[in-house]
Amino acid sequence: MISPEWPALPFAEWEDTCDTLHMWTQIVGKTRLALTPLENHWWNVTLYVTPRGLSTSNIPYGHQSFEVEFDFLAHKLSIRTSEGREGGIPLFPRSVADFYTEYMACLRSFGIEVNLHDIPEEFDDKTPFDQDQHHASYDTKHVESLRRILINCDRVLKQFRARFRGKCSPVHFFWGSFDLAVTRFSGRRAPVTKGADAMTREAYSHEVISCGFWPGNRMFKYPAFYAYTIPAPEGFNKEVIQPGSAYWDTQLGEFILKYDDVRAAQWPDQAILDFCQSSYEAGAKLAQWDRAELEREG
Repeated sequence: MISPEWPALPFAEWEDTCDTLHMWTQIVGKTRLALTPLENHWWNVTLYVTPRGLSTSNIPYGHQSFEVEFDFLAHKLSIRTSEGREGGIPLFPRSVADFYTEYMACLRSFGIEVNLHDIPEEFDDKTPFDQDQHHASYDTKHVESLRRILINCDRVLKQFRARFRGKCSPVHFFWGSFDLAVTRFSGRRAPVTKGADAMTREAYSHEVISCGFWPGNRMFKYPAFYAYTIPAPEGFNKEVIQPGSAYWDTQLGEFILKYDDVRAAQWPDQAILDFCQSSYEAGAKLAQWDRAELEREG
C-alpha cells in the first residue's frame, strides 16, 4: 500500500517545472553566497526546509538582516526584513528572466543591493538568468508534492543525524545540485583530488559520508535517496545496503534507493533510516573511521 504521506513525484511529469524551480532557487541561493562569509564546505549558501517550503534563513545586510522564503502553499516568494518590512513576488508559470528581474527589483526596493553571478551552477544549460526565457513552467500540484516530500525527508534525516556526535552538517538544501543532504565527517583531511575545482576542493576537504534526497534529472530520471563516501574506500561498491531494493549505481557512483520503493515500503521512514545507516556503516567500516568516538551509544 502506497503511503499518502509520500506523494508521487514522477520526474517526466514535472521536468519543466523542476528546471524552472531549480533556476529560481539558484537565484535566491546566490544571494546568500554573495552576502555571507564562506563557511566550511559551503554551508553558508544552502537553503533550509520550512513548513511552507524553503528558506535562506537570516541573511545579514549592514546592521540589518532579511530572509527570503519560497512559500509553496501560497505560491509566492516572501522577503522579510529585521525592520518589519515584508514583500515578495508571485510564483506562477513565468520565465527565469522575468523572475530574476522582479526579484532583483524587489530587493532594491528594500535597499538591498547585491551583485549575483548570473550563470547557473551544476546545470546542463548555462543561459544567464536575465536571458533565460525558455524555462517558464510552474505546476502547483508537483511543487506542493515536493514540499511535502522535503518536509518528510527533513524529519527523517534529522533523526538520522542525531545518532552521530562527530562533526555533522545540518540537514540542508543545496540549490546547485538541487538536493536535500546531511553529511557526516570522520575528522580527517581528505587527499586533494587532482584537477578538482575550487567548489569541489572546499566541499570535500575532509573525509565524508553523505546521504540525501534528490528529485532526479535528465541523467537519472527518478526521484531517489542517495549515499556516498568520499574518498570512496576500495570495495565500497560491493557492500550490501539495506533495504533490499537499494543498489549501487555505476553511472552515478553512489548507492541509490528509489523514492518509489520508499513510497511502497510498509514503513517508509524506517526504509530511509536503514538505507542511511547501512550505507554509513559500510563506508565507515571500510574507511576505518573511529566509530566508537563518533557515534552515540544506544
